[in-house]
Amino acid sequence: MPNETILAAMRQVMQASQVPGIVVGIARGDQPIEYVQAGTDARGAELRADTLFTVASISKLATALAVLRLCDAGVLALDDPLGQHLPEALAAQPGVTLRALLCHTAGLPIDVSPRHAAYAPGLDWHALGMACLLTPPDGPPGRRVQYGNVGYGLLALVVERRAELPFAEALGQLVLRPLGAEAYLGAEPPRAPAKLAHVRGQHAGTPLEPFNSRFWRSLALPWAGLVTTTAGALALVRAFHDPGLLSAGLRADATRDQTGGLNGGFVEPLYWEPCPWGLGPEIRGNKSPHWVAAAAGPASFGHSGASGCVAWYVPGSDTAFAIAGTRTADSGWLLRRAPAIGAAVLASAPG
Repeated sequence: MPNETILAAMRQVMQASQVPGIVVGIARGDQPIEYVQAGTDARGAELRADTLFTVASISKLATALAVLRLCDAGVLALDDPLGQHLPEALAAQPGVTLRALLCHTAGLPIDVSPRHAAYAPGLDWHALGMACLLTPPDGPPGRRVQYGNVGYGLLALVVERRAELPFAEALGQLVLRPLGAEAYLGAEPPRAPAKLAHVRGQHAGTPLEPFNSRFWRSLALPWAGLVTTTAGALALVRAFHDPGLLSAGLRADATRDQTGGLNGGFVEPLYWEPCPWGLGPEIRGNKSPHWVAAAAGPASFGHSGASGCVAWYVPGSDTAFAIAGTRTADSGWLLRRAPAIGAAVLASAPG
C-alpha cells in the first residue's frame, strides 16, 4: 500500500500547481526502495516506479562522481589546475582548479554563449565541448558561488581526456554501471521517457523542444542530459554517502561545504548568504527559499533539476528521496511545493 501521507502531499501539489503526475522514490537505510506514484505524463501515460525521466541537472551528480572516481584512482587530484588537463581552455586561469569547478566557485558564467554553440540542428556534444573551451571566466575565482553548466562541461572534457573515452562511455564505465543504475546519456532509451508538460521557450512544441525531444537527448549534456529512473537518481545521490563507489575521505569531502562560506547561488531569488556547496552535491545549509524542507537539516545534500525533479540525502535518518514531476520547474512548483513532499517523506519515517 502506498504511504497515504506522502500520496496526499503529492496530490495536493499536482492540483495546486497543475503537475500531471509525480513519482517519489524513498530509500531508508538498507531497506528496499519505496515508491509512491500518482498521475500521468503530458501524453497521459500512467507513471510507474520504473518510468524514465530526463533529470536535468541531477546529471551533474553523475559527472562529479566520474571526476571523483578518477581522483580516487590517482589520475586526477582535486587541486589540479584546470590548465594541467585542458591548457587550451580560456577558463584555465590561476586559481581555477577541479575543486573550484565542482563547487561552482571558478568565476565562470552560467552557460555557454549561443555564439559558440547555437541551439539548432547540427549541435552535438563535440560542439558544446568546444564552446566550453572558448568560454572565458566572467570574474575571478573564489569570490562567489555562481552555479552553472560551463564548469561541468569542462570537467567532462577532463574526464574524456584522462579516461581516453568519449564522456558518455566513460560515465557508463566509471559511474552508471558500477551503481547498477538504468541511465542513458546521449543514447535513445529503450522506452519513452515521461513527457513533461508546459515546456516554455521558442522551441516548445518543436522537434528541438528541451527535455522532451530526441534532439535534446542526443546532445549528451554532461550537466543536464541524463535520462534515468527515480531509482537511478537515488543511486547517484546515495553514492556520495554509501561505501562502494568512492573512498571514505572523498565522500566526506564531497558532502561538506567547499566554498569557504561564499555567498551566491543561481539567480534571484535563489541567491543565498552563505551558499554551501560540496564536490558536486549542493549542501542544504539554512537556505531559504529552497526546494527541500528545512527538516532535512543543514548537513543534508543533493541536487535539483530544471525538468522538475530533486534527489536528496538526509544523513541524520539515513534517508534518500527522489521526486520527479511531469512539469518543468520554471513555473515555480518545485521551489514552492516540493518541500511539502519532502517533509511528508521525512515525517513518515518508521518509529
